[in-house]
Amino acid sequence: MRLAFEDVSYSYDGGQAKRRRGKRAAEKQERRADWGNAPDARWALREVTFAVEPGEFLGVAGHTGSGKSTLIQHMNGLVHPTCGRVTADGEDLAAKGVAAKVRSRVGLVFQYPENQLFATTVYDDVAFGPRNMKLSEDEVARRVEQALALVGLSVDEIGERSPFDLSGGQQRRAAFAGVLAMEPEVLVLDEPVAGLDPLSRADFLALIASFHASGMTVVMVSHSMEDLAVLADRILVLSEGSVFSLGAPAEVFADPAALKAVGLAAPAPQAFANALREAGFALNRALYDEEALAADIAAQLDGIANGTGEVAADAGNAAPGAACGDLCAEGGVDHG
Repeated sequence: MRLAFEDVSYSYDGGQAKRRRGKRAAEKQERRADWGNAPDARWALREVTFAVEPGEFLGVAGHTGSGKSTLIQHMNGLVHPTCGRVTADGEDLAAKGVAAKVRSRVGLVFQYPENQLFATTVYDDVAFGPRNMKLSEDEVARRVEQALALVGLSVDEIGERSPFDLSGGQQRRAAFAGVLAMEPEVLVLDEPVAGLDPLSRADFLALIASFHASGMTVVMVSHSMEDLAVLADRILVLSEGSVFSLGAPAEVFADPAALKAVGLAAPAPQAFANALREAGFALNRALYDEEALAADIAAQLDGIANGTGEVAADAGNAAPGAACGDLCAEGGVDHG
């Protein structure tokens, strides 16, 4: 499924910003926000245009209040644009009946999804979506068992237990399973690892990566640039409700000053690599993680020590590791 945003603007206020209907529907052809005619409106999204392509992993980043959560609520028609439109395979989600049809294909997992558990048993909670789809009980049972297995839980072990008797990590997995039981083509996640301990966090990120590897389209909102750098094919950065940048992680993180201006920072390894480049190190990879950066720094320093290479005109005469050490001290980086 391809989700496309076309000049989407959204205001939580009514007033003159309310979406026009009836006799004035023709005015929507341009589908652009008339900022001057809606001075009372608080615009959460402003003329956002992009598409989520089938099979991709799209990361969404931005400072608090940048419009991230509002954006993803448009993806399954939970809210509709004030101006512009969102389409799923070409169908406008605001058209009658389209959003209801699409919601089983676009699964939306809110932040802290365990807070939405409600049924008396885990089985019934996971089965809620499939039952609303009017599936047979045999099909519901198949989906519940499969969805729980996908998140590492057994229907035989916990199916008849109260979801409120589970551990926090198990509750979040059960909540994920409730969305997966709908067998969505697109999985939209709002800060899916918020509040988890480091081990559970790593497990959930690996789980999300496995969903994408299986062919599912994934959209993930995250404050962690490190997570997005590792997982995402592309990253959409929002600022004040507008698209600030959109591209591969290497492209988005190539300009740390621009990111800083909108309250974000490149992943620590990439930021350090950028600083080393400015000092003269020849670091040629587009995007660095810790292991790759350590390997390339070691190769540079070995070359200096052996007299086969230099870092920069003024760094080549320094003791091996001096330039790197100085940058660590200046940037406050502690490599233990």
